[in-house]
Amino acid sequence: MSPAPRVTIVTLAYGDEPWLHESVSATPASTGADVALVLVDNGCTSDAVASLPDDPRLLVVTPTENLGFAGGVNYGARHARGDFLGLVNSDAVVAPDAVAALVRVASRPEVGIASGSIRLGGREDRMNSAGNPVHVVGLSWAGGLEEPADLHSVEVPVASASGAGLVLRTSLWQSLEGFADEYFAYHEDVDLSWRTWQAGFEVVFVPDAVVVHHYEFSRNSLKMYLLEKNRQVFVRTAYGRRLRIAAWLPLAAFDLALGVVARRQGWATERRRAKAWVRDNAAWIAARRRFVQDARRVSDHRLVPLLTSHLDQQVFPLPAGARPLQTAMRLYWFVARRLV
Repeated sequence: MSPAPRVTIVTLAYGDEPWLHESVSATPASTGADVALVLVDNGCTSDAVASLPDDPRLLVVTPTENLGFAGGVNYGARHARGDFLGLVNSDAVVAPDAVAALVRVASRPEVGIASGSIRLGGREDRMNSAGNPVHVVGLSWAGGLEEPADLHSVEVPVASASGAGLVLRTSLWQSLEGFADEYFAYHEDVDLSWRTWQAGFEVVFVPDAVVVHHYEFSRNSLKMYLLEKNRQVFVRTAYGRRLRIAAWLPLAAFDLALGVVARRQGWATERRRAKAWVRDNAAWIAARRRFVQDARRVSDHRLVPLLTSHLDQQVFPLPAGARPLQTAMRLYWFVARRLV
């Protein structure tokens, strides 16, 4: 009998962390895999980390400052041991066989990232994420949000994995050089997934790998700033030349619509901050683009089908006046994607 695969799961603790104990106790208890947990105390404000029971499978590491999700995961991953690396949110609880199910899929030579069946806490028959769509303008959201889990019972390739619960080979994580610290939080899983596809590997949704996520959708000024900053970073660095040319018109149209949305929702200042960050960090963005594009092995032409031109109104509601613009954008993209 072959030994159980060795997996290191990285989890970040930040803020109050009411679900941390349940999350931390579930992960090392996974069946079918030899699972260790690296917990990064990224700024826990309660006794949730300090009161964790001793466990030889648990390593707590503490950076000197809050590194955000991207930097915190990178920090924790440096302590990883074994052939596989996984991410599980601190408010997410893995089913006993979830990690093993993810490992089985991530073990296939054609697969890069295995993404879990992320369910809503308290409503485990409903989805939080069945893999995340990526829109041509760089947006991404929780795919299948609140849909019945029974509708997502088949293993399928997806544009992006959910950072709430995923597994990949440690060697792939290292070859991709993990997350870019500059993302700080949000969109880093989209960037990693897209670069996985560019490297010639699939990102696959695994319906049998159930992860219960105590998810609360929220909007605040910092989140909106990071989402917009990182969306722009992703498009500028991850898209190849021909894809950027084809996406120029949808991106320009979306920018106009986003200006209206930001003013109506009260985060126009954060949008300006995001644009200023992109402008002030143009040299880093150029260097990052060279790094990403030099590493790719798959053309934009093969990756374009991963992109959607449909915006989920539940996640990103557009004002009524912008809907004709969205329809026009979808028609344009239907034609333009064939030219990439």
